[in-house]
Amino acid sequence: MDNKAMYKIGYGLYILTAREGEKDNGCVINTLMQVTTTPNRVSITVNKQNYTHDMIKRTGVFNASCLTTDAGFEIFRHFGFQSGRSAEKFVPGGSMPRSENGLIYIPQFTAAYISGKVCGETDLGTHTMFIADVTDAAVLSDGEPLTYAYYHKHIKPAPQPAKKKGFRCRICGYIYEGDELPPDFVCPICKHGAADFEKIE
Repeated sequence: MDNKAMYKIGYGLYILTAREGEKDNGCVINTLMQVTTTPNRVSITVNKQNYTHDMIKRTGVFNASCLTTDAGFEIFRHFGFQSGRSAEKFVPGGSMPRSENGLIYIPQFTAAYISGKVCGETDLGTHTMFIADVTDAAVLSDGEPLTYAYYHKHIKPAPQPAKKKGFRCRICGYIYEGDELPPDFVCPICKHGAADFEKIE
């Protein structure tokens, strides 16, 4: 285990991957923290509305790849912050490496990755917080870890000016035009739900 990786994953945005059967899934999370050093444990918080969350609950293992500032918005379009997606979308037609636990980790735009084995969980309503023992950790590049603040300032598209009445996504700026926003509406860009939209005045 490379302890330098624990510094790299101390803050930032991560692609979380899990596997069940033959299917690899991934999503973006922004909460991963080291909670103890002896043993080496981390916590992750995952939205219950994605398939990656369900895979982790059933299998108890995951990988988290800490993205660098070189990552582009396409990554977030593919994975989203709320909805899990097939991890193969990250490298179309390519093959991604697997860590010692057999799970995919993302090699592109990644500072470091860690592997975790769940040893506890807490229900947080819309999310689950998993506590996990770190079973593998490696530094992949010298790239600067991508923080949520950097994402908002340099990567997330700027909100577009509204030409009609509608609702704006507070996460990515997408505008839904119309007088009423369906309660089950999901943003096509960042995959957040109607609760994350604000009415354009």
